[in-house]
Amino acid sequence: MSPSSSSVLLMASAALLVGAATMFGSKRSSTETTTDLVELDESECITPEDVCQIFDNLFLEMQQVLAQLSQQVQQIQMSGQTIPEAQLRQLIKAEFQRALVTKQTAVFEEYDVDEECLEEATWEFMNQSDVYPKVKRTVERFQKLYENVSGESIVGKRPGQAEAADGAAEGAQELLEEDKLIEAAEIYFGSLTKCMSKIVHGFNEQGKNIHDPSVAQELHMKFASVANDAGEEALKEECGITLKTFQSSIEKHAQKPNVARALTMLQMKQQQDLMAMGVPAMG
Repeated sequence: MSPSSSSVLLMASAALLVGAATMFGSKRSSTETTTDLVELDESECITPEDVCQIFDNLFLEMQQVLAQLSQQVQQIQMSGQTIPEAQLRQLIKAEFQRALVTKQTAVFEEYDVDEECLEEATWEFMNQSDVYPKVKRTVERFQKLYENVSGESIVGKRPGQAEAADGAAEGAQELLEEDKLIEAAEIYFGSLTKCMSKIVHGFNEQGKNIHDPSVAQELHMKFASVANDAGEEALKEECGITLKTFQSSIEKHAQKPNVARALTMLQMKQQQDLMAMGVPAMG
């Protein structure tokens, strides 16, 4: 396996240290008339809070899937086996999508929602992002997770669009050279570690036992909700680049020994720092 193979998952799992005519989408058939919808009480409708909870749940579930995939990739590397880069990415993407189908079926059943109605409600709220900013953040965070795994540009994409609205602008930014990429990676992973440290400190001050499974899950969810923004902001402020440019630069240079070695060392350091904080692994 080439060094860039693990980089695909390294970037995808960095955060470990994815219209109705009325305000709400119905949990029933999306073909019901407006009159029928007016007669529904709020308990029969998909609310913005429902959408956020569903995507939060899916995000955490798929983060756990990526953690498992990352461990498998590391085991393959250690065994000395080699898988062509293109083939590995397809395998990772296929496994991620397979797991997503299973996870989302369970989540939809848990929240008693229909997939088509959820999609309608989600786009309804996304099209009013100034009114429902939390929905936008939650959905786009999940889109970023999927984008990191698949390599497809989907963040900001809306139904009927050929590509994400900001895809062309990001694609035009010049990629980093090797030394600048390593510097950016140090900044990026450093920002994630600082972010987790602050969260752990906050949990400890509140007297929460982060080794309790339910608290550990809350900890990882809290981190996942802010990690991407923290890393992206650090890259923007200190390097003047976007997260997309950073990821594309890794894809370009990850097979080079010095870059691969630096990324591996950063990952190991991050794991050691998390262990020192007492952060339990996602299970």
